[in-house]
Amino acid sequence: MTAGVDIHYMKRKAINLLALGASMLCAVFGIVFLFWILKDVLINGAPAFNKAFFVELPAPPGVEGGGLSNAILGTVMITSIATAIGVPSGILAGTYLSEYGRKSRVASVVRFVSDILVSAPSIVIGVFVYAMLVKPFRGFSALAGAVALSIIMLPVVVRTAEEMLKLVPDETREAALALGAPHWKVTVQVVYRGAIRGITTGVMLAVARVSGETAPLIFTSFNNSFWNFKLSEPTATLTVTIFNYAMGPYEDWHAKAWGAAFLITAAVLMITILARAIVGGRAK
Repeated sequence: MTAGVDIHYMKRKAINLLALGASMLCAVFGIVFLFWILKDVLINGAPAFNKAFFVELPAPPGVEGGGLSNAILGTVMITSIATAIGVPSGILAGTYLSEYGRKSRVASVVRFVSDILVSAPSIVIGVFVYAMLVKPFRGFSALAGAVALSIIMLPVVVRTAEEMLKLVPDETREAALALGAPHWKVTVQVVYRGAIRGITTGVMLAVARVSGETAPLIFTSFNNSFWNFKLSEPTATLTVTIFNYAMGPYEDWHAKAWGAAFLITAAVLMITILARAIVGGRAK
């Protein structure tokens, strides 16, 4: 009897070690390729950084020099507007799904649509916004690009906010309600505080995803070789510039494409670290 128990125990231990080893191997495999990509972006992108890269407009084709200042401004403008549209809407929708309509028919429909949008190709969303905003108004625009990116962000924020809010124990809600606090105040001051780190992570994932999107911007904001401060005009972005420059025949364009890729990567990393630091400090 004891021998049988020992064999069964050893078998379970061997399977556990095998699964643990396979998991560690997959993790190391992913981390190696991640650092490999980051290494190439750093080595090829950092040399492109100079004063002209940040303050000058693109040079004519075939002429060395110039910069990507208009694309940097366009990326910041479009991403900021998309975040201002997608994040509040996503958090409010996630709050409804978690706190008010968990088992309602409307909540089921919203979850179903969110799951579809999460897996929808970004180019399809770009074509949709093109048909809704670009073609009827007969012009590409920064606003159309921001709307396309906000649609991509929305389902990520919705599902993350809902799941993070659900992780807050119901006992916490009940304790606050028992003290006489209204439901909306419990949600804002108690539930949000308990889920703020997870929601912030979801928002950062959504921002990181749209920061690298190119296809929807080609159909919506298009491109521009000059400064543009109007939401109703075509606007340059770093991702579209990377696409155009990487496909070009000039080495200077290739160098600037690497520089733009490194800039996007560094910006997303810094924003994520800053957001986590701020949220972590407030949570304490």
